[in-house]
Amino acid sequence: MRLNELRDNPGATRPRKRVGRGIGSGKGKTAGRGQKGQKSRSGVAIKGFEGGQMPIHRRLPKRGFNNIFALDYNEVNVGRLQEAIDAGKLDAAAPITAEVLKAAGVIRRLRDGVRLLGNGEIKTAVTCEVHGASKGAVAAIEKAGGTVKIITDRKSEARARKRARRRKIEQEGDKAN
Repeated sequence: MRLNELRDNPGATRPRKRVGRGIGSGKGKTAGRGQKGQKSRSGVAIKGFEGGQMPIHRRLPKRGFNNIFALDYNEVNVGRLQEAIDAGKLDAAAPITAEVLKAAGVIRRLRDGVRLLGNGEIKTAVTCEVHGASKGAVAAIEKAGGTVKIITDRKSEARARKRARRRKIEQEGDKAN
């Protein structure tokens, strides 16, 4: 079999229906839009309109909260690190950083940092330089003889300072009352 012999299964793809191309096409004249009215014209999108009844997206209550300042971390389990080391993709002697993980193919793209999670087990002593780690992940790596260094970037440091300032103001306010 060669690349030029590859074909889709028969009937897997159907040709696109070309509407408004004459009566012989089966979708000529009004092109399946019926006659007259707003929806027969171009440039009309009545999405979510229910004939004047309150639309369902407005009847249902709002849920949850979307934090626009939340950091998006790559989550990597310690078991996945061990797999990469066993496969020879990661060098256990060198520090493991986000860039190293990307180069090894453990993570696809660099986001706001890497967070280690404790799923799986690690047998090799490694040095990890990550932006966050769960207690289980730190315990697993230290049990194997490795170390975890938590990197704080400027964003997190600024956020921590802001939080500390806010706490201080709240405490002063509590003392005044």
